This record gives sequence, C-alpha cells and structure tokens, in this order.
Amino acid sequence: MSRRPGRAPAAQHPRTSVRLATRASRLATTQSEMVAHALDRHGLDVELVHVTTHGDVVDTPLSKMGGIGVFASAIRTDLLSGACDLAVHSFKDLPTGQPLGLAIGAIPAREDPHDALVARDELTLSELAEGARVGTGSPRRAAQLRAARPDLEVVDIRGNVDTRVGRVKGFGGRQDLDAVVVAAAGLGRLGRGKDICQILDFDVMLPAPAQGALAVECRAADARHGDLARALMAIDDLAARLAATAERAVLAGLDAGCAAPVGALARVESGVLDLRAAVISVDGTRSVRCQAGLELPVNLLDAAPTTPEAVATLAGAAHTLGLQVAADLLDQGAGGVADLHASKAIR
Repeated sequence: MSRRPGRAPAAQHPRTSVRLATRASRLATTQSEMVAHALDRHGLDVELVHVTTHGDVVDTPLSKMGGIGVFASAIRTDLLSGACDLAVHSFKDLPTGQPLGLAIGAIPAREDPHDALVARDELTLSELAEGARVGTGSPRRAAQLRAARPDLEVVDIRGNVDTRVGRVKGFGGRQDLDAVVVAAAGLGRLGRGKDICQILDFDVMLPAPAQGALAVECRAADARHGDLARALMAIDDLAARLAATAERAVLAGLDAGCAAPVGALARVESGVLDLRAAVISVDGTRSVRCQAGLELPVNLLDAAPTTPEAVATLAGAAHTLGLQVAADLLDQGAGGVADLHASKAIR
C-alpha cells in the first residue's frame, strides 16, 4: 500500500492489559473466558488469574455456610487490593449488598434463566416414580419441587455441575439419584445441553433472581472512565441489567438471606419490564406471589442509552419496581410463609 511522502504512519493505540480473577472450576473458568473474549474484541488484553476460595475446599451445604458469598469474598478482596482488575460472577450467587469501592461494570446478554431437570431414562418431572430421589442444593428449588411433586424425596447436594449430573448419569463413580435440578444456563455453557430432559416451566419453577446472568465486577473508579470502562459498557446488555436489577431488588426488599426460598423473573416485552416473584414455604404447601410492570421509553432496546448516567437512571427505576414487588409480598404475609432471613447473618 502506497503512502504519501513525508507523512509518518499513524501510531497504533496500545491495548490495555487487565487481570481477571476466576475460581478454577470448569464453569467459572468457562464463564470468565467468555467475558475475556468479549473484552478482547473491544481492545483489552485479559489475563485469567485463578483464585481458591473457602467455599471451594469445604463440603458444608451452601445454605448452612452463607451461600455463594463464601466464593465471592476472596475474589472481592483481591479486587480491592489491586491483585486483579475484574471478576466474573454468576449474578444469582452474589449477595445483594454491593461492597464499598466495587461496582458491577457490565452484565452481558443473559442466557436461559430456566431451571432444568436431568433424569435417568430421559424422564420428565411428571414421569418420575413416586419417591424418586431428586437432588438440589437450592432451598428455592427444593420448595418448588415439593410444591409440584410432594411425593418426591428431595436430597440436599453439593458439587459442581459435572458432579451433580454424574450422580444421575453414573460417571464419577456415584449414581444415587434419579434426577437433579440445575440451571439450564450452566449446562449450556459447559456444553451439557444434551443432558437436559426437561426445561421446567416458570409456572412450576421460578428461577433465582438474576439466574442465567453474569456480573462483571471491577473497582468503582475503573467503571467510570478509561479503556476498561469503555470496554465494559460495550459488552453491557441493557435488558439483562434491568431484569437482574429488578429481580435482585426483590431479594433486597425482602431482606432475604441466601437460604430463603424466593424466586423472581423479569423480562422486557413490548416496551414493558414485567416482573413476577414468589416466596414458597420450605415444604411447598404455601406461597405468596406478585406480578408488576414498568413501562419503558419507546424503542429503548433499539436505541439504548450511551452514558453510564442514563443507564443508572433506568436501573434505578427497575430497582424501585423490585422493591415495590417485595413490599407487596410482605403485605401478603411472606414473612410467615418462609424464614426470609435464613443465613442472612453470614451473607
């Protein structure tokens, strides 16, 4: 290619290097690599740094040791100290309180928020035999399983996705369950979609708030300006941010702990952010439910706001919607249906 005499070639803008902390599990690493590839397309060089957390080395049920906050705390400490610049979390697993000095810099496009059944002999939930053993580590899933099929034996389990599926399929040396319920998004990200026997309808199983969404966390100052802030805004998905914000606000408004059986789902449809939520008793015999909507600006998702301030304004409205739904659930007696503060002290 010819160049005009006397004109120097344009200087290439150097790429910004960042360190992304991740747990070493296959799902955590896969999710972090997905975000790293997306940020690479927007000018960042991303190095993955593995972090071992307390939750990775003990076998206590999550509902008894404070939930997934035990995974996030070590990574957040590294973020605040400067040992890393970013972290990728399954958003449903983060406590609702945001630590001082940190921010959710991006929420990429959300994947399937459904729960999925993996069962022997390709059975569906209705086809499982009476007394079948169904594993889950989630009080929310357990409560809704008992509501749908009170005859089942719900078994509290731990372990990564492969370990849980293995207890049904027989790989890994242990086959003691007839089925497990896990997040469809996790199975999909790990390439295990073929193991799904049934996607559970939302009328049967409302997901955890922000299930299927990823949260990319960084230091608050880095979320406001610079190359990292621009790259994070480029991968942020407005519909996912509004939905996750509304759902998590339900938890916050209920002052709910990690072991509280609370489900919530928000979706943007026809210019409205529609939110539904439920609190279910542990034995599945009682529940309170609420549904409400927030009208959004016309063509919002076709012409998304381009400034952090505009996004924050819309997210604030979504948060308010979630608080309103939580207040309605409390007015209906949610506190008497389930222990909303279960594990709250640790979370």
